[in-house]
Amino acid sequence: MTFPRRANRQAAEKSVATPPNSSQITARNRQKPPMPAEYARRRTFAIISHPDAGKTTLTEKLLLFGGAIQLAGEVKAKATRRQTRSDWMKIERERGISVVTSVMTFEYADLVFNLLDTPGHEDFSEDTYRTLSAVDSAVMVIDAAKGIEDRTKKLFEVCRLRDIPIVTFVNKMDREARHPFELLEEIEKTLALDTAPVSWPLGSGRGFAGVYDLEHKSVRRMDAASEAPEPLPEVTALTLAPYLAEAERETVAEEISLAEAACRPFEMQSFREGHLTPVLFGSALRNFGVRDLIDRLAAIAPAPEPRPAEEREVSPGEKAMSGFVFKIQANMDPNHRDRIAFMRICSGKLDRGMKAKLVRTGKLISLNAPQFFFAQDRKVADEAFPGDIVGIPNHGTLRIGDTLTEGENLTFHGVPSFAPEILRRVRVGDAMKAKKLRESLVQMAEEGVVQVFLPYDGSQPIIGVVGALQLDVLKDRLATEYNLDIAFETPRFQVCRWVSAEKRTDLDAFTAKHRGDMAADLDGSPVFMAPSAFMLKFEMDRAPEVKFSDVKDYQREAMAK
Repeated sequence: MTFPRRANRQAAEKSVATPPNSSQITARNRQKPPMPAEYARRRTFAIISHPDAGKTTLTEKLLLFGGAIQLAGEVKAKATRRQTRSDWMKIERERGISVVTSVMTFEYADLVFNLLDTPGHEDFSEDTYRTLSAVDSAVMVIDAAKGIEDRTKKLFEVCRLRDIPIVTFVNKMDREARHPFELLEEIEKTLALDTAPVSWPLGSGRGFAGVYDLEHKSVRRMDAASEAPEPLPEVTALTLAPYLAEAERETVAEEISLAEAACRPFEMQSFREGHLTPVLFGSALRNFGVRDLIDRLAAIAPAPEPRPAEEREVSPGEKAMSGFVFKIQANMDPNHRDRIAFMRICSGKLDRGMKAKLVRTGKLISLNAPQFFFAQDRKVADEAFPGDIVGIPNHGTLRIGDTLTEGENLTFHGVPSFAPEILRRVRVGDAMKAKKLRESLVQMAEEGVVQVFLPYDGSQPIIGVVGALQLDVLKDRLATEYNLDIAFETPRFQVCRWVSAEKRTDLDAFTAKHRGDMAADLDGSPVFMAPSAFMLKFEMDRAPEVKFSDVKDYQREAMAK
């Protein structure tokens, strides 16, 4: 396993006995030294795509080229497939899908890459949304035969909201594919995103011979013994003879000539602002185009940049450490009931053994064993820098969206919860395990797998999910990790909303009137549940003094209390 190189630890570890006041910490934070070499080396990116576009296979091959693994797995429907490193959960390996975000750190070209492999299925959109809050760039994988699909479009919209630069990789060129110009036009029209192809495919399907580098005027062969590009300063039917069948040479030569004349050149500023995407072609399954992709990321992907918080903008060059938790994962090690909070470091430097302030509670916590991750595997991190993703073992202290600092009260623009689209009541076969079921559901809710609502009338818990596949994941994990055999029942409720009011008396009156329809979420906040969207609208019209919300940002609520 390869992990990023780390500088020697300081002779004395930093320890904060009591957090300094806000004026002191703010003054110190504003002292911005020149960009340190360590955080300038970080490249933190996610891979997004529609399911089955080849995202996880590309992830494995990126790790292979980065020297992080010796034999890449790929996702395909065969019982004899090699196991992928990024899909480590039992249900992921059984079904060949990603259901949780995996974090992998590796080094390539003297840079430290933090790669986040996101779930492609829409049922896990909240996990993906939270993950995209922690990255500086993204790779968008497109199936060459299918083009832009629904899930790709939705994930791109999230990236656009956060101004995340995107590199596009058109995958599966070794299969039957749509015309490159058609794919480029679809990207521009569907996503309103300018394209700048940096390579051009030489054929497709069985005739796919490689790619022509539009910038360096060279050819990289598909099955060449050497990865070295072959110079090709002039593209004609004659010069393409070593690569293509005679019937294709003239057509491909015209395409390349047209691409050079008509397509936009790559512009770094437009890319960094999220207006333009460089486009590469290849086949992850056959290891082709992957090195070009990682080289391109090394050359153009941004290092950590300033991040907005509620109070101010936080620069990665500030001296004081700050970061936010975007993911919780429990039971990664089946031999231990461990619980890991994944934190993106935004500024300063994290030293093993230091103390940090949990802004939500104001309490100090010790970071005695921060960890770097390679999917399920881990390694203790003596120090980490802005852009790094570190795991912090804890026993329920940290929540998704929490901010850790060296004393300053900061709340990073975070990670809200959305009202679920499917509600189910959970029952366990053995009544003696009812308490264990409730405790395990709370842990799953803290991790973000599901949302849990505890009815005011004391009946069985109700869980909320975005998609049906999350129910399968919950059932599998409860059986595997907690030895609980559960069943789902459809309750009389179909929709739910968080409720609040300016006057406490108005909320109390509404709650008393609808006690059989009320529940508490994980934080104890009141939730109104309705049997249909029509009845929800009916109750909203009858109670104008009550606010019904389908989005909740508990960090802001906690800071306001």
